[in-house]
Amino acid sequence: MLTFKSYTVEYIRDPFGIISGKRYEFYIELDIPEEDELYEENGVTVRAVVKMDDAGFSLVTYDLLETTTGRLLDFELEEDEEQELAAFCETHLPEE
Repeated sequence: MLTFKSYTVEYIRDPFGIISGKRYEFYIELDIPEEDELYEENGVTVRAVVKMDDAGFSLVTYDLLETTTGRLLDFELEEDEEQELAAFCETHLPEE
């Protein structure tokens, strides 16, 4: 189970209208216990891109980053953790 400490979210502007729907970029700091394989001494942040369109909400992509350096981590979330991440993002979409 993921524990979310803090987050920011921004609308990704598409001035040319190339992508369908609306996309948002989340940066979510995670609280990872030391015994977890995802643990990093300098913290772990998820960068997630989500979209909302006529078909509904979806998680487009995500990256795990070391919080202090922004270094890309070579880990992936488990399927249930991806679902938790998607649910968190959907719940925290900005009001239109």
